Amino acid sequence: MIYVDSSVVLAELLGEDRRPPLEMWAETLVASRLVTYEVWTRVHARGLMASHGEATRDLLSRLALVELSAPVLERALEPFPEPVRTLDALHLATLSFLRGARQPVELATYDARLRRAAERLEFAVSNL
Repeated sequence: MIYVDSSVVLAELLGEDRRPPLEMWAETLVASRLVTYEVWTRVHARGLMASHGEATRDLLSRLALVELSAPVLERALEPFPEPVRTLDALHLATLSFLRGARQPVELATYDARLRRAAERLEFAVSNL
């Protein structure tokens, strides 16, 4: 199972130079429900609803979403091995929730800070 953050979804959606390999999208993909808010906020902020709205819906529909449940939110309140931003704390807490449920999960991200924190927590991190 591959956990994707918004940096990966947006890279694919916006056709950035660095994008995940096409075969990744055929894998079992999971994300925090937070990703939907992060992605839609960026789409709206860039005025891309008309041109990218349908593609955004399609891409997000490929993800199994993990809710921001009480256990996830409670873990985000705890310290991490290095300082993290709020949204990164929520992503790391979601990864921790999945690991606690014995789900094998690998993180896919282009965010260097999130990558470092995940590695310090001993999560597998994809080399995209």
